[in-house]
Amino acid sequence: MQALSVNDYLRQHIRTVPDWPSAGVQFRDITPLLQDPKVFRVLIDAFVHRYMDRGMRPDVVAGLDARGFILGAVVAYELNVGFVPIRKKGKLPFTTVEETYELEYGSATVELHTDAVRAGDRVLLIDDLIATGGTMMAGKKLLEKLGATVFEGAAIVDLPELGGSARLRAGGLPLYTLVDFAGH
Repeated sequence: MQALSVNDYLRQHIRTVPDWPSAGVQFRDITPLLQDPKVFRVLIDAFVHRYMDRGMRPDVVAGLDARGFILGAVVAYELNVGFVPIRKKGKLPFTTVEETYELEYGSATVELHTDAVRAGDRVLLIDDLIATGGTMMAGKKLLEKLGATVFEGAAIVDLPELGGSARLRAGGLPLYTLVDFAGH
């Protein structure tokens, strides 16, 4: 029996839910990755080991609402750096900056506390999945408004056929993803 790569091991634990939330959509559900302690540890370690290296170490990890909070908080804890949440509009109690971005139908807005990062901070921006890239690009712009540098975006899953990863890279954001579902 051949040993699986970390990427293939994680891929085996991502559930595909057909026709959710609408007909024709193949929803990539990452919750099974979180439920099994061994799988969850392999997932987190895949990120932590990358960002432990001196040249890749962030000053802070920013997580996108909501599954980016799960990953980002644990990765930040393991790296011994701070964590900041980028929330959907209206969820943060203090002074915020906001960024609106386009969705397939309409738009959405995300916010960040004005004291979440300092000018010059190197930030790792993390989420569970890259689809169209709109949320991650809005998060990058928010962090940059406060003077931080987003040196990399990270996600478990890339759905390259939706164009988000290409758009993000074209917009100057290097990406690190663990599993892609090209052509699905």
